[in-house]
Amino acid sequence: MTFSTWQRRRLFVVEPYARLFLKTIYAYRRQGNFQLHAFVLMPEHVHLLLTPAEDVTLERSVQLIKGGYSHAFGVEFGKHKEVWQRGFTDHRIRDREDFEKHRQYIHNNPVARRLVDRAAEYRYCSAYPGFKLDQLTSAAKAVVV
Repeated sequence: MTFSTWQRRRLFVVEPYARLFLKTIYAYRRQGNFQLHAFVLMPEHVHLLLTPAEDVTLERSVQLIKGGYSHAFGVEFGKHKEVWQRGFTDHRIRDREDFEKHRQYIHNNPVARRLVDRAAEYRYCSAYPGFKLDQLTSAAKAVVV
């Protein structure tokens, strides 16, 4: 799935803003709302590869992430303004090959934008060493947002 910041502002060049986003998605992951397979936090947009929990819709997953981040952003930074553009784009994963193709696309986003030479160098990408991710158990339920 992909969603953008309000008016494509380069919000995530500010490190505390980026860290708060990662804290937000990992909190919802720990709560069991979705499995997280890959992500990249670009300066003005986000790509996620996730599988919503059985009892959580994709729309609810996005609402939790975007709404949870907006609320935490206002509380933590005292800024109560629009954070996200409305909506998101998504792609339902068809099979393991489709999964790998989209995971590679997500990881290569900062390389394509010339922010780094290798995906593993970009701190806000799941290709960066140390991020805990979930293994794909059923490609049929995974979604790129």
